[in-house]
Amino acid sequence: MEKRQVEHYWARTSRLMWIMFALWLVFSFLVHFFVKQLNSVTFAGFPLGFYMAAQGSLIAFVIMLFVFAWRQDVIDREENMAEDE
Repeated sequence: MEKRQVEHYWARTSRLMWIMFALWLVFSFLVHFFVKQLNSVTFAGFPLGFYMAAQGSLIAFVIMLFVFAWRQDVIDREENMAEDE
């Protein structure tokens, strides 16, 4: 595999990682900074700030995990770096 292909692969992988990291920061910290403002909105009968602190962030993390694995698999296959190839 030539250096240019490897660099392109790592650029795509790094971009995905930074996007996921930014989303993690949003759901870990940013949402919780605005809990009082979010509590003016209700979701499933609960104030949105409470819901995001108790359940929403955890749900977002699980979804992010699956999206990351799926997108990384797509990148691996497109760049011929998949383990099963």
